[in-house]
Amino acid sequence: MLKILGRANSSNVMKVTWAAAEVGVSFERVDIGGEFGGNDTLDYLTMNPNGRVPTVIDGDLVLWESNAIVRYLAAKHDDGGLWPADLGQRADADRWMDWQQTTIANTFRDVFWGLIRTAPADRNMAAIEKAIKASGDVYRILDARLADRPFIAGDRLTMADIPFCGYIHRWFGMDIPGRPSDMVNLRAWYDRLLERPAFRKHISDIPIA
Repeated sequence: MLKILGRANSSNVMKVTWAAAEVGVSFERVDIGGEFGGNDTLDYLTMNPNGRVPTVIDGDLVLWESNAIVRYLAAKHDDGGLWPADLGQRADADRWMDWQQTTIANTFRDVFWGLIRTAPADRNMAAIEKAIKASGDVYRILDARLADRPFIAGDRLTMADIPFCGYIHRWFGMDIPGRPSDMVNLRAWYDRLLERPAFRKHISDIPIA
């Protein structure tokens, strides 16, 4: 059975648990990281020298880096589905997966940490407001992408959608002052994701923390 090491409320772990559930793979998830610790032990660092989550164990394969794990699960268990059969569509999906890591993750980090993991008295609201503006600017790129398609890579869910799961849920699920309200395509996409049982179980039903 696939083993996923990482706490349930990590945005990177969420990618993997949602992807596994979407393709129908049974898995065991073990609480590692955050309040649970364990990611700085010798055993864990031997598997993942970064000391971060998630790490997956699938038979003899030990794999880390969340988007790489999503690609692996999609290719192994859902060829032609989450893993697009068309090479061009697959490259397009890859591009958006990389964009999530290089752009969305970087701009939204200060919003999440500032509003959720920092006590109100200690918040740097100027920095948070700057990060909200920057996040809105990049989310507009995604909103424009979704203007003529229901999902990022076309007319169905693919691996392109998976990495955004924790971020899009936090964007709409958090109380974010000044959050733009005109990104209707982004909101419609999020609502479509909420219709999927696996998304609800592994993303939206998990408290934001």
